[in-house]
Amino acid sequence: MIKRIVSGGQTGADRGALDAAIALGIPHGGWCPRGRLAEDGRISDLYHLVETESEDYAERTELNVRNSDGTVLFTFGEPSGGSAFTLECARRLGKPCLRMDLLEVPDTAAAAILRSWTDGFQIETLNVAGNRESVAPGLEERVRQIVVAAFDGSVEA
Repeated sequence: MIKRIVSGGQTGADRGALDAAIALGIPHGGWCPRGRLAEDGRISDLYHLVETESEDYAERTELNVRNSDGTVLFTFGEPSGGSAFTLECARRLGKPCLRMDLLEVPDTAAAAILRSWTDGFQIETLNVAGNRESVAPGLEERVRQIVVAAFDGSVEA
């Protein structure tokens, strides 16, 4: 049962998941780099993120992976850049990681897979990461809808 959703607050997958948590009334937060900067400017306090000591995105990624029970990575295509680093970080820390390429998986299936995976691994704190909106236009809204569907009680594990 999901008790908390965390992310780095960047546009795209991160922001979509935090917006879903807000819509569902699930506690949310995570770590972001000092200065709270995302590709669209300063990250809103609405997301309850804690700033790291540095502006290093790798530091916030590792903290979000380390302080969660598992990570889901939403991408359009193969992970690259920060998404690839998140996947490597989860593997290095021995944390469960689910990667979903939304060019291959329909949203309804993605919601069911996410729910089944989180239930199977008994994930309470879920870290969500993936492509930025500038790399994958439309990902933010799709992730929001998938996460809401996965945890609003309408999808069975």
